[in-house]
Amino acid sequence: MKKIINDPFAFVDEMLEGIILAHPDKLRLVGADRRAVVRADAPIKGKVGIATGGGSGHLPVFMGYVGKGFADGCSIGNVFSSPTVEQMLAATQAIDGGAGVLYLFGNYQGDVLNFGMAAEMADAEGIKIETVLAADDVASAPKGQEAKRRGVAGIFYAYKLAGAKAETKAPLAEVKRVAEKAVAATRSMGVALSPCTVPAAGRPTFTLGEDEMEIGMGIHGEPGVRRGKLEPADKITTNLTETILADMDLAKGDEVSVLINGLGATPKEELYVMYRQVHKILSGRGVKIHRPYIGEYATSMEMAGASVSLCKLDGELKALLDAPASTPFVVQV
Repeated sequence: MKKIINDPFAFVDEMLEGIILAHPDKLRLVGADRRAVVRADAPIKGKVGIATGGGSGHLPVFMGYVGKGFADGCSIGNVFSSPTVEQMLAATQAIDGGAGVLYLFGNYQGDVLNFGMAAEMADAEGIKIETVLAADDVASAPKGQEAKRRGVAGIFYAYKLAGAKAETKAPLAEVKRVAEKAVAATRSMGVALSPCTVPAAGRPTFTLGEDEMEIGMGIHGEPGVRRGKLEPADKITTNLTETILADMDLAKGDEVSVLINGLGATPKEELYVMYRQVHKILSGRGVKIHRPYIGEYATSMEMAGASVSLCKLDGELKALLDAPASTPFVVQV
């Protein structure tokens, strides 16, 4: 294991300390173990708070989306491990401005269980909670079983769109509606080229040959749909994009936002090579692109690979996507 770390078991807390020292004007830590990060200006009276959470190792998911126009708070687990009930409750309490809190997180069993218990405890304190799960990974369950899908990089759109709606002081039911609409409009699929190493484990999470790739692998190393020899960029990108399009209802003249996401060790130059091919495919179908995003939006430590996400837009979602937003990791003006 080659990493720039100290004690592997202190990695997450030292990382959090660095983030807060770098951005004290935007973020602060709360909770007994300081494992929940919230907006520095939270709670905001009359505004629906958006709480998220998940394991570390995926920056900017999850805490990287805490900020204006995105989420208000995030509970932080160890690398690839769910946060505790107490950590999520601490985030909830710190962002409650009296209008209720929306739980918005990826569809993973540990998170669903712990956040469900946190919601019950918050409700007992008089905090109204609603929950929406991101489930955009088309490789993890077939069409018709969308509720079983994993949440991956496409959760960015749920944060951005629901976050923009919450900034308008819309009621909780409306913020939830937009989050559900964003989830329903988004599809993702990825490819892994190399494993990653969890610091506390000290060994790769899986094995992949030097000349191999795995299509559809999850961001924790969950099995994909096909493993084989490494292919050219255009062939990989076409596979991912066409699989997504087969799962979406898109027609000529429709508009989408495109997100090309690096998993941690993929140069941005390679992501633009992929975007070039996605643009070609969509243009050939008469589908318009609005606001492409190219970069690292949901990583997996130092995993090499990338994912493609498409979010189908209508007038409402397009306006919300265009709204200003700012976190220490993502700035949109």
